[in-house]
Amino acid sequence: MDSDWHTITVEIPFATAKHASIAKQVIEVDSELQPQAVKRELLVEDDKLIATFHTLTVRLARLTLNAFLENVDLVVRTIEQFSEEADKKRPGIQ
Repeated sequence: MDSDWHTITVEIPFATAKHASIAKQVIEVDSELQPQAVKRELLVEDDKLIATFHTLTVRLARLTLNAFLENVDLVVRTIEQFSEEADKKRPGIQ
């Protein structure tokens, strides 16, 4: 990667490795809107989703990270609502 690129790496912990994997699968479906200016790498290590972004500008780094975190938030809330573990916590659901 050229030295003109800005790099951000974030590690998002999940309750389980399965949840981290689900998040990766959901998020990686959407490609970056500016693939010539933003490169994204997603991987799962144990129960963590690790995202690395390489951007041409600091502004793009901020915008890309904000959008990614919004997606992670949506995935986490969806998992909380619909996962098997969530069902076990609700009384009356078998």
